[in-house]
Order: sequence, then structure tokens, then C-alpha cells
Amino acid sequence: MSVTSYATPTPTATPKPRAKAKPLSRAPNETTERARQTTMLSPRFYTTDVKSMNRLSIDTIRDEWDALMAEFEEDANQGHFHQGEDWSFDPESLPEGLRKEFLDFLVSSLTAEFSGCVLYAELHKKGFNPDMQKLFRYMARDEARHAGFINECLKEFGLDVDMGFLVKTKEYTHFSPKFILYATYLSEKIGYARYIRIFRHLEAHPEHRFHPIFEKFERWCNDEFRHGEALALLMRANPKTLRGLNLFWIRFFQLAVFATMYVRDHSRPEFHEALGLDPEEYGMEVFRIVQEVSEQVFPVLLDIEQPAFLEGLRELRRLSEEIAETEARGLRGKLKALPLKLRAGATFAKLYFLPTKKNALPDDMRVAPAW
Repeated sequence: MSVTSYATPTPTATPKPRAKAKPLSRAPNETTERARQTTMLSPRFYTTDVKSMNRLSIDTIRDEWDALMAEFEEDANQGHFHQGEDWSFDPESLPEGLRKEFLDFLVSSLTAEFSGCVLYAELHKKGFNPDMQKLFRYMARDEARHAGFINECLKEFGLDVDMGFLVKTKEYTHFSPKFILYATYLSEKIGYARYIRIFRHLEAHPEHRFHPIFEKFERWCNDEFRHGEALALLMRANPKTLRGLNLFWIRFFQLAVFATMYVRDHSRPEFHEALGLDPEEYGMEVFRIVQEVSEQVFPVLLDIEQPAFLEGLRELRRLSEEIAETEARGLRGKLKALPLKLRAGATFAKLYFLPTKKNALPDDMRVAPAW
């Protein structure tokens, strides 16, 4: 779980480190340092107003809530995240370019999963609402398993991420509770959509399954889906989060999540080629799944099928690549990149103001992971 905004300032989200920790006795390894960096496209760590979050009520959806809590309690994925006897992988089997991009995928995914664990654990630990405490304990449990499992995969390459170091040193972004709900809902649902599309594709084309972690994705992404269901119930039970000016923020977060994924995925061409996926086609498939699922909770949806939407994402990608190349030239390059960043911001704004679709919320709030 994690989401970053792209090309435009994030609402009430000034990055700020936690209180200064005691000096650490060791420097982070290179993989941990990569996870610790905060960029436009890297997963972030979040914090929020815990007291306000705990004031959310689920009284109006108690039956649906209790049924979902029973699913969390059942813990169907207990024991799923381990390398069994049939696990087989040779790190030397990957060509250098694919190895580099796959490791980037693993580190980014671990950081995103651990971001959720840190946020949910804080909400559980500092919470006073029994319903919220129970939910976030379950969600932190799941995300900790995901992050830990990815770290075990990194160790096959002789690498690992020091997650304790991340907690102490990575910058935290403060979001208000409603922004946490929008961002984490979309993050969990897009995580589901990404993993299930990869899993289904590799079911049909097993020759592209170059690492055994992909075999775990079906049950794994059901955790992500369940997390999103909980957040959807919270928003439906607190309808003020879905009204008025909040509709503009809902549009913003949808676009930020989609744009970030589109640009980031195109930075891993060898990874997607090895999987047998075209990143643009794959991205649009993921967006369609997220849009279909989001009908359960969002009164306004992006119209992703209009040609101008994809054209805008392509322009953001081109600008992102040009910005990265320009900034790599040092201080002078960073100055020359400023007009490019302004163009990226203008492109994002143009996408934001494209026509959207109104959505009448269904009476049945739950959605089954049927993709």
C-alpha cells in the first residue's frame, strides 16, 4: 500500500520527518537507502490525525462490517507467504537489465507494503475506537507479511531492506483522515488489480513466469482487495467524505494514482517485456478494473476511455523521462528541468479538468474479487 501524487503538489501533505531519532550506529545498505528515498514516483510513508480517524463510525453498516471482520479473523492467507519446497530460482538466470528492473520492482513493492504496515500499526496502537483498532491490527498484520516475504525474495540476491531503519529515517507525509481513506482505498484496489492481471496473464503464458513470486499473487491480492473493502465501508458509513468539495479531492487522487502507475511502469521496459506485457495495455486493463470496483464508493469517476486521457498520460511519461535525463546533468540540469516540471504540472491540470462520469452508489456496498 502506498500512493504518490504526480506533477502537482499533494493536498495538505508537506513531507516532514518524525522527531529526530537517536544517531544510528550503522549506515544503511544500498537497498535500504533506495527504499528510504522520497521522489515523485517512490512509495511514501504516511501519518494522520489518529483521534479524528477514530471518530469514524460504522454503526450504519454494522452487519456488513461484522461480516468483513469475520473474513479478517479467518485469516485465509496464514502460512501462504513462505518459500515452499517447490520454490526454485537461480538469481544468475536473469540478464543484467531485467535483474536491475526486477529488483527495483521488489524494493518499490516492499516499500509500498511496509508503508501500509507502518500507517496501520500506528492507527491500531494509538487508537481508542475498538472497531478501528481491530481493523488496523488485521491490516497491519497482512502488510507486514507481504513486506517480509518480499524481503526474503531479495535475500536470494544477497540483498535486503532494513525496515527498522526505514521507520526511523524515512520522511513521513501527513494526510488528513479523509485523504488517507481516498489514497489507501485506491492503493489497495490498484494493488489488487495489478497483481491479479499479472497472475491471470502468467496463468495463460507460464513461459513468462521468470520468478516464483508471481505464483503467490492470486491469494496475495485478495488481501489487498479485502483492505479496500474495509476502507470503502468506512467511507460509505461516513457519507460526508463523499460529498461537496470532497468530490474534487476524489478526482485528484484517482488521477494521481493512475498517472503515477503509468509513468512508473514505463520505467521498467525489460521487466514488462520479460512478463510478456505491454505496459500501456496492462495499465489500461488495471485502470478499468479499479474503475469498475470503485463504483461501490466514489460518486465521481474519471472517464479513462476518452482519447485525451491516454494522450495526457503519454505526455506525462515523455516529460518525466526528459526531466530525469535533464536533472542527471547536475545543478545546471536541475535548473533547466524547471520549465519541464511546469509543463508536467500543466499536463496534469489538463487531465484533471477532462470531463468525468457521475456514479450512483449501489445499495450493496461489497464487491467480490472476481477478475
